[in-house]
Amino acid sequence: MKVRTLVTQRLYFGLDPFQLRTAAGRAAARVVGLPPDRARVSAVNLRQDFAVDTIGCQALMSDLVSEGLIKPALEQHGDYRLTERFLEFAAARVVEPLPRSRAKQLLGDACDLALHINEEWLHNRVEIAAIATYGEYMSRDDKIADLKFGIVVRSREPTWRTRFGRMTTKAQGAHEIRGAFRELSTFIRVRLVTEMAVLPRPFSVIYQLDHT
Repeated sequence: MKVRTLVTQRLYFGLDPFQLRTAAGRAAARVVGLPPDRARVSAVNLRQDFAVDTIGCQALMSDLVSEGLIKPALEQHGDYRLTERFLEFAAARVVEPLPRSRAKQLLGDACDLALHINEEWLHNRVEIAAIATYGEYMSRDDKIADLKFGIVVRSREPTWRTRFGRMTTKAQGAHEIRGAFRELSTFIRVRLVTEMAVLPRPFSVIYQLDHT
């Protein structure tokens, strides 16, 4: 289960991050130690745990289902199974939002890392053609919840240093690149793509190996 980060001054499903984490934790505690076929909670339980009224509970359940946090239990109407995503919210850490000045520094760090990977990671079958940032960074907010990178990757041409050596598979290479960027900051969200056109607009290209 990955570590999920929630940001203060943001609402999640209409709740502040501390309320959401506490409520999710109460719900998760109900299924601790239960076998999978019994690990479910009722709508009444969730209404109590999230401290919402009947109408508010219906809207919340709909949102939680659509976002993949809970799934209706087929064997019992009105019961729900908690997904791993739900448990991530129950164990999430809550932090202050990322200042834009720090985000700009991370953009520079990302460019430096891309250059290093392209020049030094010759064992990696994948290289970085370009990086674009999108999402909240493209707004005018001084503080942002996360920093999203769209990383355009392509196969690396073998060189004399790697032609007779061992290179990673494309999947392994992509995994290494994704992990390296995530290590720059817990605020960074990475999406690997093969072409820039699939990224959400607006975006800003911050690094480009050459014309792609």
